[in-house]
Amino acid sequence: MSKRNKKGRDINGVVLLDKASGGSSNHFLQQVKRLFDASKAGHTGSLDPLASGLLPICFGQGTKVAQFLLNDDKRYSVRAKLGQISNTGDSEGKVINFGPTQGIDENYIRNILTNFIGNINQVPPMYSALKRNGTPLYKLARKGIEIERSPRPVIIHEINFLGFDDKVVSLDIFCSKGTYIRTLVEDIGKSLGCGGHVVELRRTGFAHLDLSGSKTYEQLSKLKEQNLESL
Repeated sequence: MSKRNKKGRDINGVVLLDKASGGSSNHFLQQVKRLFDASKAGHTGSLDPLASGLLPICFGQGTKVAQFLLNDDKRYSVRAKLGQISNTGDSEGKVINFGPTQGIDENYIRNILTNFIGNINQVPPMYSALKRNGTPLYKLARKGIEIERSPRPVIIHEINFLGFDDKVVSLDIFCSKGTYIRTLVEDIGKSLGCGGHVVELRRTGFAHLDLSGSKTYEQLSKLKEQNLESL
C-alpha cells in the first residue's frame, strides 16, 4: 500500500522507460517522477539527448538495484553519417570537417569493424558528463576549452553490420559499461579515412532487459490513469 506525504508517494520498483529522442535522461526522470508523484526516483545509465531507448527508472527501494544495472553490458542500434565530423560526435552539434567517402563500400566497412571488436581503449569525449575538478566536461567544451583525457578500457562484444546507404552506415553494437558510442563511431570513421558522426542512436538492451517490456512516457501516462499500483 503506497503512502502519501508532502514529498510524494512511497513507490518501490523499476519502470523500463522507452526514452524519446530530444531530451536529457534527467528531464525524463523528473517527468516520470512527477507523473507518479514518487518521493524517490533515479535512473541508471544516462542516454544522450539525441538517443532514445531503454532507460530504467528506479523508485524507492528499487534504487538499490541501480548500481548493479550500471555495471551490466548494453546493446545499441546506431546510424552514423560518414564523411562528416561534428564537434559533439553526433548531429546535435556542428559539422566542423569533411572527409572523402569515395571507394567506401560494405566490404571495406566490414573489414574495418573487425578491428574494434574485443578490448579497446577509448578517449572520453569532451561533450560528456565526466567531471574535471567538479566541472562537467561538456560545460568546458561549450566554452571552447579542451583538456587532455586519459584513454579508458572498454569491451566491444559485437558489432553487427546492418546496412549502408547514402553514406549512412547502420550498426548493432553490444558493449560493456562505459562505452561511448559517439567515440566508437568517430574512431571507426577515422579508420575508414573519412570521419563520421552519430545521427541516430537507440539503446535496445540493458543487462537481461530489452525494449519488449518498456513503456513510453505517453504509455506510462495512460497506465497511471488506469492503475497506479501496477507499478
